[in-house]
Amino acid sequence: MRVHHLNCGTMNVQGIPLVTHILVVETDQGLVLVDTGFGTADVADPAGRLGPLRLLLNPACSPAETAITQIRSLGYTADDVRHIVLTHMDFDHIGGLPDFPGAVVHTTAAEQQAAMITSDEVEKQRYRPVQWAHRPIMSLYEGPGEPWRGFTGAYQVNGLDDRFALIPMPGHTRGHAAVAIDVGDGRLLLHAGDALFDGSSANLTDHTGRPLELWPEFRQFEQQAAIDPGAIAANHRRLAQLNTEPGVEIVCSHDPRVLAAITTLRSGLSAESGDPLTRP
Repeated sequence: MRVHHLNCGTMNVQGIPLVTHILVVETDQGLVLVDTGFGTADVADPAGRLGPLRLLLNPACSPAETAITQIRSLGYTADDVRHIVLTHMDFDHIGGLPDFPGAVVHTTAAEQQAAMITSDEVEKQRYRPVQWAHRPIMSLYEGPGEPWRGFTGAYQVNGLDDRFALIPMPGHTRGHAAVAIDVGDGRLLLHAGDALFDGSSANLTDHTGRPLELWPEFRQFEQQAAIDPGAIAANHRRLAQLNTEPGVEIVCSHDPRVLAAITTLRSGLSAESGDPLTRP
């Protein structure tokens, strides 16, 4: 199983450069995406599609960063993307859905309801119905799930083998979830989405193995963006504990240092070859 780590949306919040870290996974069932970042329509018309919240996030809106452009550079087409597993439905995570109209979109029932059915006035700011106006095929998950590594429940992703799991982790949004992938050889990759803004919250490290430095402003923004701020600390503790387990690699959506650590190691650069993105 080959996993590609892509930035599908550079942003700048309060002077902090952020990425939108998605996964492209090559499987026997075709390509599987974990989130999509911004899509081609979003970068062409950010004011019309992203709304006023874009002024806080300041997305770069680069066509080169869209998932479809980067997937084509890997030699694939939109039709090769068969499944998209979402951490949640904020507009910076699902804007690329219309670029892959044939893909089955997987999310929790709680998240689908929050975004599409019963958003309150605060939630409506973060969800953009235009991004699902093409009516994607949805696969929804609810109920108790199955126990998974100390978590109360997890769901095997429909249409894929048991190497993919959706783990509810609400707090940032009502139906937020992490996505776990068994990549083989005893290794587990967990995309924590926005359950983890600042990688230091779960004791993640850079490409040299050094602990990431705390970004206080980023932690503050995480609290402000959460639908349930009280759940954030609990998610951090659970992820930090999981991070101590052998063979587990945790990534998150927006910390550029986490993405830089992965790309630096995969490029074969030594620790002396340069540092990953650091706080300005």
